[in-house]
Amino acid sequence: MNVALHGMEQAAGVRYITTGSNAGTARPGSPVVIRYADDLLALCHSRQQAEQVKARLAEWLAPRGLAFNEGKTRVVHLDEGVDFLGFNVRRYRGKLLIKPSKAAVKRARERLGAEMRALRGHNAQIVLVRLNPFIRGWSAYYRHCVSARVFNELDWHVWKLTYKWAKFTHPHKGKRWITGKYFGQFNPARGDRWVFGDRDSGAYLLKFAWTNITRHTLVKGWASPDDPALASYWAARRRRGIPPLDPARLRLLQRQRGRCPLCGELLLHASQEPRHPDEWEQWIKAVRVATRHQAISLGAAPGKPGGHAVYRLTHAYCSRRQPGAEAAGPALQRP
Repeated sequence: MNVALHGMEQAAGVRYITTGSNAGTARPGSPVVIRYADDLLALCHSRQQAEQVKARLAEWLAPRGLAFNEGKTRVVHLDEGVDFLGFNVRRYRGKLLIKPSKAAVKRARERLGAEMRALRGHNAQIVLVRLNPFIRGWSAYYRHCVSARVFNELDWHVWKLTYKWAKFTHPHKGKRWITGKYFGQFNPARGDRWVFGDRDSGAYLLKFAWTNITRHTLVKGWASPDDPALASYWAARRRRGIPPLDPARLRLLQRQRGRCPLCGELLLHASQEPRHPDEWEQWIKAVRVATRHQAISLGAAPGKPGGHAVYRLTHAYCSRRQPGAEAAGPALQRP
């Protein structure tokens, strides 16, 4: 779709400033078009301009054998808002805000509720294994918009679910016993005393609100991910982003410049950033399976003991090649 629909912005009449400090910004009065695959959102200054953009695009799509789905295409005022790819774009008192859509938040609540009901009878560690990738993936997808309030609301929802799970697991215990066993300041970097965790392993449940909000940088309209000449542009965009991994992995990634100390190859491979909460969840799970915290001896001759051990992040298959290496423990126990 990126190849077939490349040039849609020019067909819609989008005009950019080409020189000066504002280069790449849409000119005053110009519409703005956002497209992902075959989904399209055009922001215009008036209904008349919106109808003109739709007519231009319909004419441009016809030779390509494509047409608008009239059942899903509509023109609305920005004060009413519109949902697009799980986001809600709406203007509040003259200020445009992009938030997670109500439907997306509802789906997240339903997913969390279904997971906790299915986890009745399991221990706290399994709860962390099942919920942490979803929380980290969902918050990673929505961290680029106005999500702080939604994150806090979901954290409150998760707290109620975990407390209800604990009450079901220990029906004859009181509130103080339950909160003392499953809740506490498990994360030393946070002053939150109501974090759900497993006291045996020290692992804990992440919170949506711990994800930092970072504003999304608009992709230039002429920058196609399938253009070989722009490989450096897309690589630079990926380098600017911070992957949503645990602090220990992030520190080691930065210290190692993203490379495995055993083979010298890159630890993370991604041609593009995941574009859906489920894709983020799968990516996080894959990274945890493919990487290991491993103790490596420095200053010793190969095959001989000695030197001092330091922890490094390595590929899992590289770690398996080192039968004498000391692993840091099961990766699933780490938040």
